[in-house]
Amino acid sequence: MLKQSLNLKLQQKLSPQQIQLMKLIQLPTQAFEQRLKEEMNENPALESGKEEEEYEKDDEYEADSDESFEDDDNESIEADEINIDEYLSDDETPDYKLSANNYSDEEQRESPLAASVSFHQDLLNQLHTFILSDEDREIAEFLVGNIDDQGYIRRSIPDIVDDMAFTQGIYTDEKTVERILQIVQDLEPAGIGARDLQECLLLQLKSKSPTESIGLATDIIEHQFDAFTKKHYDKLRAKYGISQDQLKSAINEIEKLNPKPGGSFAVGTRLIEHVVPDFTIRVVDGDLELSLNGRNAPRLHVSRDYQEMLQTYKMSREKSQQQKDAVQFIKQKLDSAKWFIDAILQRQQTLMVTMNAIMEYQREYFLSGEETNLRPMILKDIADVVGLDISTISRVANSKYVDTPYGTKLIKEFFSEAMMNDQGEEVSTIEIKKILQDVISEEDKSKPLPDDQLADILKQRGYPIARRTIAKYREQLDIPVARMRRKI
Repeated sequence: MLKQSLNLKLQQKLSPQQIQLMKLIQLPTQAFEQRLKEEMNENPALESGKEEEEYEKDDEYEADSDESFEDDDNESIEADEINIDEYLSDDETPDYKLSANNYSDEEQRESPLAASVSFHQDLLNQLHTFILSDEDREIAEFLVGNIDDQGYIRRSIPDIVDDMAFTQGIYTDEKTVERILQIVQDLEPAGIGARDLQECLLLQLKSKSPTESIGLATDIIEHQFDAFTKKHYDKLRAKYGISQDQLKSAINEIEKLNPKPGGSFAVGTRLIEHVVPDFTIRVVDGDLELSLNGRNAPRLHVSRDYQEMLQTYKMSREKSQQQKDAVQFIKQKLDSAKWFIDAILQRQQTLMVTMNAIMEYQREYFLSGEETNLRPMILKDIADVVGLDISTISRVANSKYVDTPYGTKLIKEFFSEAMMNDQGEEVSTIEIKKILQDVISEEDKSKPLPDDQLADILKQRGYPIARRTIAKYREQLDIPVARMRRKI
């Protein structure tokens, strides 16, 4: 049986313009510059304002008041109270690697590309210096092609034999591939073509000039690799009947080896992606000064030629369908250019308002540079101050960097939860992690402190932290367990 009913539902929808604004806000400086270039290529009505400043002041584009060309979608763009999590995914936020970058805003920067030989091509070039039969050379080249960027061959010999037969028409056996693999493993850098870490270290040790320490290190890796990786040094001393100094000398030789021999080549040839700080904070006469990277504030204006074209078409007495289509096209481009300029201004305002609130909230840290001065701060704290949605604050914090007197920092690093010390005061988890890091750095490495002892030390310093919390913070700081921190 059919039933009729009325449902009242309140729903908020974002316009395409609002979604585009949110996407602009989340872009870091370099990605924003790329987005700006794309927009200027796609919209000829949008032009750089540097060469027509005097025109901008007197003849800025205004929306046509003629009802025949009025758009229904000419709404103001509001970033407030917009939850964009269901519109924008984290995949759309560019991922940046941190490295030093201290350019001035005015400089025009282009990353030079080094014309260099690739890692695999270098291996093939070395291979060509060996005297090999045609069949052996084909197998050797196939093996080189299976070496990953770290320098390892991760596939089993039987799989390689089958793959060569099916894909290359090269029919051989495992014994032959093993023989050719030894030739490939003679290439530079030492350790190339290993199938696991143990083999990689052995190849490097065997390439060195023999000494007592090298011989001991080789035997340890070849026959006592498990004990070595678990740092059972007492067992190793008992096994070989050696002194602590002899073991230490062998361990030092092993620690000099490269566990990723392919990576050493890639460092010199890989194009490094630099982070360009989106903001700069400086301490001037005891006060904080915040500035937005000038590359985030381009001077743009609407094309004068396009506006004149629109006026010419409008003044025409006879309007054919072709002319009407042309007017509609020009009007669309002009509106799009005007909206984009407004969106950039709103982006600048949102970034500055948000970063200024963060700077004031963490004023003590930015004045001193001491991480222990960082206050507990969550996204809601800043959202309440600036009157924007939490998701907007998140987009700014997750993808933006600030250049401070103490280094270039990812803004989200300033956010942390609060914990109570034994005085009943709120302290930042960042402060606790810093103290934990200091305690571990000062420990006796021959007897590193386990997590329960670390918890006792922090409790004595006024931070009652559970052992499992210590373990969590230690993992977040990328610090291994006590046994793995042990040194002779």
